[in-house]
Amino acid sequence: MVSGAVASALCTVVVSLGARGVGRRPARGTNATSHWVWGDAAADQDPASVRYTAVGYLIHHASSVFWATFYERWLLSRIPLSRRPAIAAAAMAGVAYTVDYKVVPRRLTPGFEFHLSRPSILGAYAAFAAGLFLVAATRRR
Repeated sequence: MVSGAVASALCTVVVSLGARGVGRRPARGTNATSHWVWGDAAADQDPASVRYTAVGYLIHHASSVFWATFYERWLLSRIPLSRRPAIAAAAMAGVAYTVDYKVVPRRLTPGFEFHLSRPSILGAYAAFAAGLFLVAATRRR
């Protein structure tokens, strides 16, 4: 739960900065994630709101905890990777990106693609990996 929460928060910060970088309000990237519930209209919502931002964040947070569970229970338990939590975190972020953008239907993507450039999306996944790594590295000490 902790690594998922940290990864989710760091990723959300990067998504918000990415939205600002293209002239949008910071909440717009998170609002877009609520397209799971509200459809494509969610991607056009600028202001922060319970309806779009809170729902989008809850979806993103749940997804982050889901991926963090695989990271901690599966990747970190593997002998070669257990000594390299940064490599395991990058691998998990890569798997999450691949599933999010190459496997699931468009309706279940994170929605970042509505507003962020490809480098910003990759930055969001890098922030996600950093969150996973930070918690694992802290625990190891």
